[in-house]
Amino acid sequence: MSISTRTSTPPPTRDPAPTRAPGPTATPDQAPTLLRLATAGSVDDGKSTLVGRLLHDTRSVLADQLAAVEAVSRRRGWTGELADLALLTDGLRAEREQGITIDVAYRYFATANRSFILADCPGHVQYTRNTVTGASTADVVVVLVDARHGVVEQTRRHLAVVALLRVPHVVVALNKIDLVDDAEAVHRRVCAEVAELSARLGLADALVVPVSALLGDNVVERSARTGWYTGPTLLELLETLPPLNLAQEPFRMPVQLVLRPQHGAVDPTLVDYRGYAGHVGSGTVRVGDEVVVSASGRRTTVVGIDVGGRGVPVAAAPLSATLRLADALDVARGDLLSAADEAPRPRQDAEVVLCWLAETPLVPGARVLVKHGTRTVRARADRLVSRLDVATLDHGPVERAGLNDLVRVELRLAEALPLEPYEVSREGGSFLVVDEHDGTTLAAGIVGTGSLP
Repeated sequence: MSISTRTSTPPPTRDPAPTRAPGPTATPDQAPTLLRLATAGSVDDGKSTLVGRLLHDTRSVLADQLAAVEAVSRRRGWTGELADLALLTDGLRAEREQGITIDVAYRYFATANRSFILADCPGHVQYTRNTVTGASTADVVVVLVDARHGVVEQTRRHLAVVALLRVPHVVVALNKIDLVDDAEAVHRRVCAEVAELSARLGLADALVVPVSALLGDNVVERSARTGWYTGPTLLELLETLPPLNLAQEPFRMPVQLVLRPQHGAVDPTLVDYRGYAGHVGSGTVRVGDEVVVSASGRRTTVVGIDVGGRGVPVAAAPLSATLRLADALDVARGDLLSAADEAPRPRQDAEVVLCWLAETPLVPGARVLVKHGTRTVRARADRLVSRLDVATLDHGPVERAGLNDLVRVELRLAEALPLEPYEVSREGGSFLVVDEHDGTTLAAGIVGTGSLP
């Protein structure tokens, strides 16, 4: 995902926001890091309002955007001090009319210390598939809990999805603390429930922050109304949690395109140019590194790396690059280039975990397509092993998988794929299940029986 570069045009006027205490800022040679985060939670927990508060209080809302939201808020009878901040993210007409979030809304904002890509995910059960989409690439998932209701079934469902996708960090935002009598007692109770859930799901420490998205308590500014809470604000956490460093994983690059310029189309010195272009999914590759082609198992050496039309000595995830190889091997779209000493072994049989995203159920023997990286192969669901009951977090027998089900399935592939355990590689261990007739996405899948809580 690319973000457009800045120009010399003066920035538009932004709305005023509360003044924050000065903190550490990035120096010119230390650019702010990028963090991908997603929100999740039940209906009416205040996800969109929380996102709107983050955008507003970090001065990431343009003046004309805020004016438009204020106008809509007044027409709807809004009486709060600020506009209805939820409208900053609920952009679809149906969302505004119903007062709910339907699709994943992506927003971009930045502070002096970090840049953010934020996915505001829906809360309805039928939109759990959208939550899977938003959380699949997140470094942090913020799960909202309504202080009046505590941990509910949808909270368990979203935490199970977070555990399934191995999201590095989880933050539980205990929202609407202004609406309960003893916020401190509620906070202690939710902390205990979240700790128990985290232990059962195998989550890393899930931090609980008491907030009021409506009033701004502990979102960007520390609240005087929660003197009993001594932890960081939500933004302070988001500014300090480390993002997933894909460059430290083994090198993997699915080939998207073979570049073979014809004579006269480029500089004459590049007539014999043959490059293999793709997105570096993980790891780092350098000129001189030995790599292996997944389909054939043949090894070769990288003799050149081109990024943005110029030669570079090294390329790391998540850049897109073109590699030039020492040998004229049979490499095509769909092949995987990997570090020679850490290459995955292709296989045709795998036990996987599917989050079923379609209305049409999955039954044993169903024939589908599996899209892994840039390669798509036919497959068959030989056996449905078990289904996770998100209410009890227990596994039970399953005859068919329905919408939003998390199920273990034995897959048989028509051609071997370099599948890896998801715990080892997010890129190598994830795939899509596609309808072979109309191309509809049926499921998001990950490899490895240990991935399902």
